[in-house]
Amino acid sequence: MSRVQLALRVSDLEGSIAFYSKLFGVQPAKLRPGYANFAIAEPPLKLVLIEGEGDEPTRLDHLGVEVEQTDQVKAATDRLTGEGLVTLEENDTSCCYALQDKVWVTAPGGEPWEVYVVKGDADTLEKATDSACCIPATTEAKVPADKSSCC
Repeated sequence: MSRVQLALRVSDLEGSIAFYSKLFGVQPAKLRPGYANFAIAEPPLKLVLIEGEGDEPTRLDHLGVEVEQTDQVKAATDRLTGEGLVTLEENDTSCCYALQDKVWVTAPGGEPWEVYVVKGDADTLEKATDSACCIPATTEAKVPADKSSCC
C-alpha cells in the first residue's frame, strides 16, 4: 500500500501530537526527540511532525509518497525522469529516524516531493543541512517549461 506523506514543521510538538491524535483517532507510530509520525489507515496518510523554532507558525516541510519496496522507488525515478523531471536519488540515507531509499523532485511552486521506502530504523532525525528535514540542499529539480502548464 502506498500512502501520501505530509511533513509539517510545528512550534508546539506536544500540542500538535495531541491534536492530530484526536483528529485521526490514532496515536503516533514513532516518537523521538523533536519528532513524531502517524501511520494513518483512513485516509491513508503518513503525517510527520517536526519540531520547529520558537513561536513560528506551522509550515509545510515537505511532501512525499511512501512505498513498500525499493523497486517502487526505482520505478518512480524512471517514470519521473521519463516525464522530463529532474530527479535526485538517495540510497541508504538516514532521515527522519529511518534508513531510506528515495528520489526527490521539486514542483513548480518550489515544494519538495519525495518517493521513498523505509528500510529500517535510524538514530538521527535529519542530515546535516540548512534546508528542511532531510531535503538535500542540491534539490533544485524543476519542471521543464514545456511541462509546467496545468489543465
